[in-house]
Amino acid sequence: MYNFEFERPSTVEAAVAALKAEDSLALGGGQTLIPTLKQRLAAPAKLVSLAGIDALKFVKAEGGTLRIGGGTPHAVVAREAAKSFPALARLAGNIGDPAVRNKGTAGGSIANNDPSACYPSAVLACGATIVTNGREISADDFFQGMFETALEEGELITEVRFPIPQAANYQKFEQPASRFALTGVFVAKYADGVRVAVTGASGDGVFRWTEAEAALSANFSATAIAGLSVDPDGMIEDLHGSGAYRARLVKVLTGRAVSAAS
Repeated sequence: MYNFEFERPSTVEAAVAALKAEDSLALGGGQTLIPTLKQRLAAPAKLVSLAGIDALKFVKAEGGTLRIGGGTPHAVVAREAAKSFPALARLAGNIGDPAVRNKGTAGGSIANNDPSACYPSAVLACGATIVTNGREISADDFFQGMFETALEEGELITEVRFPIPQAANYQKFEQPASRFALTGVFVAKYADGVRVAVTGASGDGVFRWTEAEAALSANFSATAIAGLSVDPDGMIEDLHGSGAYRARLVKVLTGRAVSAAS
């Protein structure tokens, strides 16, 4: 590590003001940023911790929408969303280990947009709305590639609004050491159709499998995707699996998610 300034504001407004300082970074739960600092892959002059902003920590079900504060730990989402949105609660409850779930935050995961993170698949599959300190961004516009989002410098996620689906399920094939998704699929069924989002598989990050969405919107059954296949081009290739392997996992996990949701 190295010397840097540290600020812990208690309001969103104060955090935004602090982030205007040159070479400053927001610190959520720190599950990605702290290891990055230790490896000297980032060297900000100032860290602005969001941990002291209570207004960012909440889970509220209002009508057909689940609102989650950007600073809400995964463990809280797992507990508080269990009745209103069980599929999302199970996703949050299976992230990392207890230490990660109690420190890592929903907003931090979404803002970081790790290509193997779980939350982005739920956000995209549900067509959620990402609310920042200055605007609202649709999920389809938010994720822009590996570790890339529509967030501007100094912009903070204050909450995420999930339309609660009629049926949903998340299936994750874990990398056993990190418990990140080697491949993960979130399926969400709404009155106007089905959305399928995939994480952990593509070199471009989270994406929608639109062919499966069309098939499942017509027939919400695992048999509906039997004749489909996923193009392995552009899939992640590493020591854990080839692109073809991940492409196959996308189809298998989609079928499992549909069966579980049904």
